[in-house]
Amino acid sequence: MREDIQEQNTLSPTIQKLNYTPGNIKAGIAHIGVGNFHRAHQAYYTHKLLNSGQGHEDWGIVGIGITKSGATMNAHLKDQDHLYSLTEYAADGGIVTSLIGAIVDYIPARADVEKAMTQLADPAIRIVSMTITEGGYKLDQHGKFMADDEDIVHDLQHPDSPRTAFGYITAALRRRRESGTGPFTVLSCDNLQHNGDVTKYVFLSFAEKLDPELASWIGENVSFPNSMVDRITPAVSEEDKIRLNQDSGIEDAIPVYAEDFTQWVIEDNFCAGRPEWELAGVNFVDDVSPYELLKLRFLNASHSMLAYPAFLAGYRNVDTAMKDPVLEAYLLGFMNDDVSPMVEVPVDVNLSLYKKQLFERFANPAVSDQLSRLCFHGGAKIPVFILPTLLDILQQKRSPKRIAFLFAAYAHYLKNGKDDNGEAYTVDAPKITAADWQLISHDDVLRFLSISPLASANLDRYPDFVKQYAGYRGAIAENGILKTLSAINGL
Repeated sequence: MREDIQEQNTLSPTIQKLNYTPGNIKAGIAHIGVGNFHRAHQAYYTHKLLNSGQGHEDWGIVGIGITKSGATMNAHLKDQDHLYSLTEYAADGGIVTSLIGAIVDYIPARADVEKAMTQLADPAIRIVSMTITEGGYKLDQHGKFMADDEDIVHDLQHPDSPRTAFGYITAALRRRRESGTGPFTVLSCDNLQHNGDVTKYVFLSFAEKLDPELASWIGENVSFPNSMVDRITPAVSEEDKIRLNQDSGIEDAIPVYAEDFTQWVIEDNFCAGRPEWELAGVNFVDDVSPYELLKLRFLNASHSMLAYPAFLAGYRNVDTAMKDPVLEAYLLGFMNDDVSPMVEVPVDVNLSLYKKQLFERFANPAVSDQLSRLCFHGGAKIPVFILPTLLDILQQKRSPKRIAFLFAAYAHYLKNGKDDNGEAYTVDAPKITAADWQLISHDDVLRFLSISPLASANLDRYPDFVKQYAGYRGAIAENGILKTLSAINGL
């Protein structure tokens, strides 16, 4: 046990301490995927609610770890009485560190499947939330459920020893149906457009293959609200951990840090009740679509638009890349000219202020993200974050030059293996198949537009876009990223 975390009276006065006793909190939420983002976002909001001093003691969180890392997370949380520190960095240099106690227990499911199942089936659990990443939903490039995925096949054949969130949650719902204790809400907290609808689709697809009657019961009784989450939460390196602990004076094995900006918008559709998260700043709405579209097409898309050109130009962090006037002008043009005309803005959002905040958030050096992380999994991100805007632009016969350049940069990144400074890098692209790699490596640069993540768009229907893309491929190879981009910007 780490006494400096457990004994709050020994902490620095600058640390935001708990206004509740963790031992009095009971779990009403089970969360699968207790990573940095969950601890800086959903657990943070739950902590704020508990810290309000207005009760809510039955809405604590129990973490369920279904991956190999679950054992390590369990050991650290157990050693610290399930407490950890969260440091928030404002763009103006302000720093706030808080002690978080919303996670009251953690179960490494690989070590004890039955304990995890029993917890999920406990009637006290009224919400099961998830952060399993975009790739964890087992969808192919056409948005269809991959029933032939190795882990899905295992879970269908071995429902009592599952590997996936689908297996665990469906098995728990079966137990609750059989015991008559009723359903729980399944709440996705991942960056997917209409994430609740997607979650319902994949769970019903899985359950239909396992037990059609159970699938019917789930479809009629379980709620899957759509939600939109937003907070930049970088990975924590060993150097970060040392820095965070030195600054806070806390010996924390699992500190987490994030920007001070945070947003959570949820459709108010909970079949078994919910916490009064609105007291902690959550925005409950009837339709989350305008908010998630704003975030996906501005923040998420801008991350992808920036990642490949900036990385190829030799930058490695977002904040340093944002100091480059060429990249800044490119992003500004994307937001103002490509995205803004296409997006329905929620009535309570000031779009000019929203875009200004995005630039400030990207430029915040204290939470600077690694460009290599943003480049990861482009095959999953670009179809979701970029393609919809591109298709809107093409259908309206507007200039797609910036996205054509992005596709050229993405292709160059996948094929080349060296940035403009000659520095070699390793590409990690899980969605790119062996057949895709053949298209990427082909001398005909147009073959790239047929790789599986882009195939559904049928981009060969748009000869002007194809011509622009091919021209940028040649220009990048001959002149480099920044010179090519300067010409696009008109600089």
